[in-house]
Amino acid sequence: MHGASAGAATATASLGVTGRDARAAAVRELPVKDSEEAWTPAELAEVRGELTAEVDRLTRELDDATSSFSALVRSGGEGAGDDQVDHGATTAGREHEMTIVNNARDLLEQTQRALVRMSSGVYGVCESCGGAVGKARLQAFPRVTLCLPCKSRAERR
Repeated sequence: MHGASAGAATATASLGVTGRDARAAAVRELPVKDSEEAWTPAELAEVRGELTAEVDRLTRELDDATSSFSALVRSGGEGAGDDQVDHGATTAGREHEMTIVNNARDLLEQTQRALVRMSSGVYGVCESCGGAVGKARLQAFPRVTLCLPCKSRAERR
């Protein structure tokens, strides 16, 4: 444990609270908007389960896409001859597979990062302003790292 969750565990352990109660205390400390209720252990477990399943799915997808891309690269221009249209189609196929690989890799990294943030006790903390991202926003998009105002500002730049 490190970060806020370690502090929560230490604080609750000093009060004679350990195990499940310490985890529940750490969950209650995840930031939420003023209008939202605190995270329950069940809600957090559900999001963690979804993220873990997504890591598994994305890992398989990335492996498949990488294999497809490697096969396209290995095949090179075989059978394409000197026809520019065939060469263009082969190039477009490679670019498409490369895009799939890059997108899967980005999503996998974001998902793994969300799990790390959850474990370290900073899940739900905006990386820009340090405020609450918002429980509803995280339940809809569990990978987000910015609150809505900070995300809006970042998109305007």
